[in-house]
Amino acid sequence: MLIALLALAGTLKAQEQQVTKAVPSPEAQAKADAEVEKKATDWVASLSLTDTAKATRVKNVIATHLKAIRDWNNTHSYESVPAGIDPATGKTLSTMDRQIIINSSLPKSVHENLMTGLHNDLTEEQVETVLDKYTIGKVAFTLAGYKSIIPDLTPVEEAAILANLKQAREQAVDFKNIKQVSAIFEIYKTKNEQYLNSNGRNWHKLYGDYTKAIIAKKAADKVAKDKAATQK
Repeated sequence: MLIALLALAGTLKAQEQQVTKAVPSPEAQAKADAEVEKKATDWVASLSLTDTAKATRVKNVIATHLKAIRDWNNTHSYESVPAGIDPATGKTLSTMDRQIIINSSLPKSVHENLMTGLHNDLTEEQVETVLDKYTIGKVAFTLAGYKSIIPDLTPVEEAAILANLKQAREQAVDFKNIKQVSAIFEIYKTKNEQYLNSNGRNWHKLYGDYTKAIIAKKAADKVAKDKAATQK
């Protein structure tokens, strides 16, 4: 019993120390908040809103959300999730996996407040612009990649892929940094590959052929460059 109590006391002390370390100084907190406010202000400026009151509301909605995501991430360590395996793959959970799991337990109201606030004052196109800011334009970039790999991508296939990417984008806004955002997109990229495979495509071959073509082009460009240098 004594050993158990001592162990429990040690665990509680460690948790208390972890919480203490997670609390920033007032100066650091003020600096972090100022950075969030600037980011929100810049994003709203890109919308070119003429209604000042509307712009202020949207900026406040974004800033509130960004702070909530930051604070949750900073106070919820991946260590809160026990090390184990992914039941879907049997692979050991990585540090990123565990951070994604704990961050995905963020209260749903945080996301709902963001989306409601944006839709209250913005058009659907403007909402998408804001979401693209959160995810550094990953929807358009990733879709362009699919089009390069599959030149004959059909409108139906593109629509299905785009729907998945947009779902990835909306989910990804609730994660703090680009590594976490990319991890969320990987989930939906896998869904896209499964969709293509189940609809007559061979994703593995398509990607392999694309990679070979890129390597071949680089080799040809190098030969041409070397030949031009020799002729000089």
